[in-house]
Amino acid sequence: MNEDEKLIRCFQAVFPGLSPDEIRGASADTLQAWDSVTMINLLNVISEEFQTETDWEAVDKLTSYDAVKAMVEGRT
Repeated sequence: MNEDEKLIRCFQAVFPGLSPDEIRGASADTLQAWDSVTMINLLNVISEEFQTETDWEAVDKLTSYDAVKAMVEGRT
């Protein structure tokens, strides 16, 4: 499984029912469920899946799938 597939699986754990294409286009603006609590849950799932530490200072910049993917790619 590549990084993109792993990240999509993380998003699906937090945003159930979304297809991979919907996830790739997801952002805080397009998903009503994307709030601060959901973001914390998502980052915890990602940290566990990718065995990384979360940079909590960068959370406010992680407002889209692409931004989260860039963070993951920078760390793994």
